[in-house]
Amino acid sequence: MKANIAKSCLYEHVARIGKVLSSPKRLELIDLLAQGEKTVELLAEQAGIDMRLTSAHLRALREARLVETRREGKFIHYRLSGADVGRLWVNVREVAEEHLVELRVALEQMAAAPGALSAESRESLLAKARSGDIVVIDVRPEAEFAAGHLPCARSIPLAELEQRLAELPPGKAVVAYCRGPFCLMSDEAVALLRQRGYQASKISDGVAEWSAGGLPIEN
Repeated sequence: MKANIAKSCLYEHVARIGKVLSSPKRLELIDLLAQGEKTVELLAEQAGIDMRLTSAHLRALREARLVETRREGKFIHYRLSGADVGRLWVNVREVAEEHLVELRVALEQMAAAPGALSAESRESLLAKARSGDIVVIDVRPEAEFAAGHLPCARSIPLAELEQRLAELPPGKAVVAYCRGPFCLMSDEAVALLRQRGYQASKISDGVAEWSAGGLPIEN
């Protein structure tokens, strides 16, 4: 009996992680924190929820030891407690994609949009970027780029893209990326670039997917 109780206790500890991941907004906060450290205020803005609810979700994530904090003046900064938390988010999302038809259909509709990159390995894409055959642009906010980005990528935030088109080499294919498969900033970037006559496409990977795949991240 004692052995069974001890065994149940072990499962209960593991279940704490499952419980904290059961909220869509907490998953979104983990996805946002996979891009780099952020304040509560910025997380609330990017997740589209109020400060009180954001703080409650972050408290639950902290109690499960998935996030850590540091204080700077009156601001509290949150970060993932380890790279393994980012990999956990990617793995959960990939399992969901594998088994949930509804999610696959939604992602396929996004991938069918103009500008989606045809199937190509990450290694092949990296080789093209390093050789200068393509230009890779990171359209996330600059702070996220500084926290970590794909090799050879240039930081051109979506909000600045139209004003900085002259920085893109003429005649080069441009590949945009943002925060991952659920992020639409790269779609907006591709639409703008194509309107301006650039050969542009996107990849669904973000830094979390790239890192989970065992490929290098620069910062």
